[in-house]
Amino acid sequence: MPLPKRTATGVLGGIAGLVGLSAIAGVLVTATVTPAIAVSGYAASTALDTFENMPSFLEIDPLMLPTEFYRKDSAGNDMLMAQFYDQNRIPVTFDQVNPVMFDAITSSEDKNFYTHGGVDLVGTVSALLGNASNGSNRGGSSITQQYVKNVLQQNCESKAKSDEEVEACFTATTVNSGSEGYQRKLQEMRYAIQLEKRYPKEDILLGYLNITNFGGTVYGIGAAAKHYFSTDAANLTIAQAATIAGMVQAPNTYRIDRPGGTTEDSAGNPVNGEADGYSLTLDRRNYVLERMLDLGKISQAEFDEAYNSPITPTISEQTQGCQTASGAEFFCEYVRSVLLNDTAFGADEDARAANLRRGGMKIYTTLDPDLQQSGLQAISVVPARVDYMNLGASGVQVEVGTGRILSMVQNRPYSIESSEDQNAPTTQVNYNVRAQNGGGGGHSAGSTYKVFSLVNWLEQGHSVNETLNGRVGTKKVINCDGETQNVVSSNSGNGVANFEDNPGYTGTVYNFTRDSLNSGFFAMAEKISVCSTNQVAMKMGVMQGNGEPLDTTNLGYNVLGDQPVAPLDMAEAYASIASNGNLCPAKAIDKAIDKDGNDITPQLACSRVMSEAVASTAAYTLEGVMTGTGSGARIGDGVPVFGKTGIHEYLHTWMDGSSTKVTTIVWVGNVQGDALLSDYYESGYVLSRIRNSIWPEMQGAANAKFGGDAFPGPDSTLTKRQLADLPSVIGMSVDDATQTLRTAGFSVSVGDPVDGTEAPGTVVQQDPGAGRIAGGTTVTIRPSNGEGVAVPAVSGKPDAAVSALRAAGFGQVSTACTQKDDAPAEGTVTGTDPAAGAVVNRNTAISVQYQAKTCGGR
Repeated sequence: MPLPKRTATGVLGGIAGLVGLSAIAGVLVTATVTPAIAVSGYAASTALDTFENMPSFLEIDPLMLPTEFYRKDSAGNDMLMAQFYDQNRIPVTFDQVNPVMFDAITSSEDKNFYTHGGVDLVGTVSALLGNASNGSNRGGSSITQQYVKNVLQQNCESKAKSDEEVEACFTATTVNSGSEGYQRKLQEMRYAIQLEKRYPKEDILLGYLNITNFGGTVYGIGAAAKHYFSTDAANLTIAQAATIAGMVQAPNTYRIDRPGGTTEDSAGNPVNGEADGYSLTLDRRNYVLERMLDLGKISQAEFDEAYNSPITPTISEQTQGCQTASGAEFFCEYVRSVLLNDTAFGADEDARAANLRRGGMKIYTTLDPDLQQSGLQAISVVPARVDYMNLGASGVQVEVGTGRILSMVQNRPYSIESSEDQNAPTTQVNYNVRAQNGGGGGHSAGSTYKVFSLVNWLEQGHSVNETLNGRVGTKKVINCDGETQNVVSSNSGNGVANFEDNPGYTGTVYNFTRDSLNSGFFAMAEKISVCSTNQVAMKMGVMQGNGEPLDTTNLGYNVLGDQPVAPLDMAEAYASIASNGNLCPAKAIDKAIDKDGNDITPQLACSRVMSEAVASTAAYTLEGVMTGTGSGARIGDGVPVFGKTGIHEYLHTWMDGSSTKVTTIVWVGNVQGDALLSDYYESGYVLSRIRNSIWPEMQGAANAKFGGDAFPGPDSTLTKRQLADLPSVIGMSVDDATQTLRTAGFSVSVGDPVDGTEAPGTVVQQDPGAGRIAGGTTVTIRPSNGEGVAVPAVSGKPDAAVSALRAAGFGQVSTACTQKDDAPAEGTVTGTDPAAGAVVNRNTAISVQYQAKTCGGR
């Protein structure tokens, strides 16, 4: 830190203060270090009282250590994924340090380290005198005193919440001027003396080497050896050890990882860089070597070799942050967001942020290496950037029954660099998660949201085989307050259309789900409120992408998935169905260990959010989707899966589904903007259907690794077919008959006209006929063509009957005789075929049936 200019008055005042304080220091240190020396007199007594009243117990807080994230490799071994730190530190034990390092640091910093009792009196008084007289910032401290200063500084910094507070910690523990400086020095001495009484010399020396700064964020000998020379502390050479030992006097000036120089000369030229051979550090290193030689720590030959060698750093950057989590950067950032938000890692935001950078935690994550790699491959069919739209895509997989996140991928690579270009080929935004976890606010779920109407329907006791009028038209949807709202489904542009302009039909909820029929789900919303459907979604783990509730506003179109949600939330929801009704919150951490080895893993408990009957029936219904709108995503590996497709106004497309082991959620769409996915192709797929390339590959990889069982059978009550009264529509017009049947809950098929005496268009046939039948049955009706004639009744002699029929307009009349002994010889008519009263066309052949004693005579 820069020192203020000293005035004559300031110097005199400093000397006056020094006279008293150095006297105290001299007497007290002599008394404490060498108690055999007699101390008497008022000054000595006062000094001892002052000294004894100072705190003597120094609490040595744990070292500030990096937090490390781990993931599994393909062989199942833990591998470092990322680390976060304020201080890059690799703690070492005494036997993990080359003894030459101990010699180098003691020779240059404290030659009497092994003989004094914590304070080098001569050096301390000399430094105090120099500071008072000329404003220098000499420490004059023993290694034990320096250790004390480092401990005090780190104890302070570990609790700091801002850069300003860190700066204040530095100032408080390094001030050398005025009475505060003398007071600090005496307190430092007091602590040092007590430390020497409590700890062996080796522990103090190792503690010092583990805590001290070696430039920038490099702290401790382990990190210094790795950073500057790409080695470890046990393998440092004499020259390397002397170089590192020399740095402690001015770490940021003597550091050797700045080839352009660490400072400037008076002319503004860079100094201490690669161009001048790190001249300042070289001079300091050579001083250390000279001290080692003078003290007999190295031989002349060793000195000559080290002295004559240049400084040749081999820098090994210990990059921190999620950019080191190759291929899993977004997952890593999600884990980081968990640590910053979960109270398991600190009581408040400041504590959690500090623990992340200083707490030395080891975080073992859930990521599956095989599924992550398969996901990256699958999502690559969507380019990172296209010119025609701001195109995004993501995929996430969770383990059913645990919520463990197994993969998390997206089309755009991760970058820590922000860009003003919203359509840049890299991004910091995680498309899979909510905004508070680094997401962008979610995406409209489209028809994948219909799963919540389905669950709501079942929870309210309705059967999936209940029939509703799902044809396009106006529906009165129930809102939270019990009021109704008109919503329109239409294929004429006046409302929400069905997929591929399907006019809708009267049918079952099972079929509505299979076909993703918008008008059918509006019909369901006439019986179950939109509010309750949104609340079911929240109960199953889904919120808006910004974290807000889904039921703050409730519009009829919510049931079609217009609200933005995060794919990870949808994964939780679909997995809860696959796990037979248990919601397991998504988790990214298998195990978390603090710096002391304690298990601090967040405890995320699964909870039942629906009955087994509802879950199994929902799964059964969603399996049917894979024969309908989801048929393009079928895998064909024999593992049972269910799913639900979704397209929101061709701006977003989804495929959500699951086996009994793994749930997979895929989204593709506009990150921003309103380009139509149906207008563009990539990798041979129209973008609205490119989900059918991604989802099967990701789910197929999960099936191959984890397998899957058959889903439990549906509940009989929730799948029962309901009987309905089928009215007679005979005699109605075709339109009236059709409306009557649809209102009653039946589908209608109009057959070809048939012969009838009624006016053309009048319904004369109905199949099945009126009565109690299964709701939703298709009823076939046939109208009259107006060309029918009723066959008249005839009797008497056959010839007279034939004449009567011909007179009625039938041109094809024949006879058919049956011989009978007691019949008259001329015969008697028994009937006709078609029978009397039958309505037929005049061209219909009519056969007169009669009996005669002998048939051959005619």
